[in-house]
Amino acid sequence: MDPFLDKLVAAVSDSADLESLVRPLLGLLESVTGMESTYLTRIDLQRNVQHIVFARNVKTMNIPEGLEVPWGDTLCKRAIDENRPYVDDVVNCWGDSEAGRALGINTYLSEPIYVEAGELYGTLCAASGMRIDITNDTRRLLKMFSQLIARQLERDQLLARLHKENRRISRYALTDPLTGCPNRRALINELTRAMANAARAGMAVHVAFIDLDGFKLINDKYGHNAGDRFLVEIAKALGRGMRDGDFVARYGGDEFVVFCPSTSAAFDASRAAIRERLIRLTTGQFLIGRTLLDYTGASVGVVTSCIGELDCDAVLARADAAMYEIKKIRRAKPKDD
Repeated sequence: MDPFLDKLVAAVSDSADLESLVRPLLGLLESVTGMESTYLTRIDLQRNVQHIVFARNVKTMNIPEGLEVPWGDTLCKRAIDENRPYVDDVVNCWGDSEAGRALGINTYLSEPIYVEAGELYGTLCAASGMRIDITNDTRRLLKMFSQLIARQLERDQLLARLHKENRRISRYALTDPLTGCPNRRALINELTRAMANAARAGMAVHVAFIDLDGFKLINDKYGHNAGDRFLVEIAKALGRGMRDGDFVARYGGDEFVVFCPSTSAAFDASRAAIRERLIRLTTGQFLIGRTLLDYTGASVGVVTSCIGELDCDAVLARADAAMYEIKKIRRAKPKDD
């Protein structure tokens, strides 16, 4: 294979991103044209500036990466406006260009880069202080390079959109759509991670299971929209009451789970404090639509994982059982107490 084509194939085949494609192409462009500087620009029409993204400089000319110049004064804009991609006498043709004079450009070659929907991304350029003859074959090669760069840009943009969409879908998959809290799947993921971390540190995790007593009666009396609003308000109250290291999730229906790492060896006192805080957060007046609901609180069961325990399902089952014990006590308590 021709050495030039071999290098071109390698540049295209090995490109994982824009930089890994453009830098070899700039080298190939310099070898074909004999120009002192080859570079890729990005045009920001909102700011009206042209930015040098990547550049290759040989001999004395230096067009530095990161350079920004006013777009209106650039040779690139003049070339596009006048449909003159190649000029070998810049001094006489565009002598009023401050950028051209400052950089000492005499021979100039450029090709605009358009991405999807015809959006102008920037330009692929070559410049030299000497007068250099550029053939039509070389200009066609420059056009091909610009098209390769455009396809890479479109690929990068597509991948960025896909990554963004994937992150959005992942957030939805781990979020309860009604309350905005993490859902059961997110809870299992985070609790598993927290218990593993606690096991390595020789610590434990406190897990609280919350059941909203009387939720069915709220739905029956005020309607399901009001019930949904109540769940949202409870989630907000729990969220406002969380501390560093706490995690709150909607487990399902009218059940929430909160867990936090142990910070003290006095587990009994910690569990009592957590339970008291969660009861306080879920008790009081909640505005559901136009109704101010005076809610008497949830049943809350709190347990602590064993040191070194890794089975989050077992801990959740114990927390659920502890909650039901509290619920039995609350149901048996006389109404007038």
